[in-house]
Amino acid sequence: MAWPVLSGERMMLRPPADSDAGPLLGILTEPEVSKWWVGYTADRVRDEITESGNALIMEIGGHCAGALFLYPHEDAEYEHVVIHLFLGAHWYRQRYGAEALAIAINHLVAQGHHRFTLDPNVHNEPAIRSYERLGFGRVGVLRQYQLRHDGSWEDGLLMDLVASDIPNGLDWRSG
Repeated sequence: MAWPVLSGERMMLRPPADSDAGPLLGILTEPEVSKWWVGYTADRVRDEITESGNALIMEIGGHCAGALFLYPHEDAEYEHVVIHLFLGAHWYRQRYGAEALAIAINHLVAQGHHRFTLDPNVHNEPAIRSYERLGFGRVGVLRQYQLRHDGSWEDGLLMDLVASDIPNGLDWRSG
């Protein structure tokens, strides 16, 4: 799917360019980010982000700040969108991740989508708190969900949000 450029108050979401590969790899190897996003290489950035068709770059002040992944599942019986995102540590604690989610989800609701899921590591408490402030609810634990650096498995937390929970649109400033 070809994603459009989506603008917010402080950032824009745009399709990736080849020139984003270096900055993205730099972000994914930051200790604060690689703790949750394990094992990224230049090839993996290219395959999963810059060439995948599922990613949008979070651009803040002209800088590549991270990526948002959107995976629409369009089976009419189980229609939903799975979302993943990472943000460089420089932009932590400023609600940029929340703004990116609000921009994308409001766009997708306008396109007819109604259900959204996230699945952070159960130990990623800052991300979980941010998602809950946006209105995402805890659905359940995904046991032995994420392979870690040391070869062990950790649980994920399945969270969801439905359009009827946000009748006036998602506001990243809320909560």
